[in-house]
Amino acid sequence: MAHEPLVTVETTDFSVTYVLALDDDANTVEDVDAVVRGDGNVWTATFMTPRKIAEVMDDRTGTGACAGGPHLRIPDLVIVREGGLEAMTRALVDLFAEYGMDTDVLPRFEDEEA
Repeated sequence: MAHEPLVTVETTDFSVTYVLALDDDANTVEDVDAVVRGDGNVWTATFMTPRKIAEVMDDRTGTGACAGGPHLRIPDLVIVREGGLEAMTRALVDLFAEYGMDTDVLPRFEDEEA
C-alpha cells in the first residue's frame, strides 16, 4: 500500500512528524521514529511496542549485534503497549502533560525552523 512516508499530527501543544517505512501501516505500526516540535523546542522519539522490542532483540541474538542481543539501547525510546500513530501521539500528550513542554524527558536537538 503506497502512502506518504512522513505523517504529521498536530495537537494543541505540539506537532509530531512520524517517519514511516514503505510497508508501515499508520494504524498498526509498532516501531517508528518521530520528530516532535512544540513551544520552540524540538525532540526526537523512537516508539516501540514490547512485542517489537522482543523481536528486535531476538533478531540481534541471531546476527550477533549488540553482543548477541542481551541488551537494546535506544536513547529516545518511548514504549507503547499498542501500535499505531494514535497510541503514540497519546503517549506524547501524556508525557508533555506530566513533564511540561520545557522537558528533557526526550532528547532535544537544535532546529533552525523551531
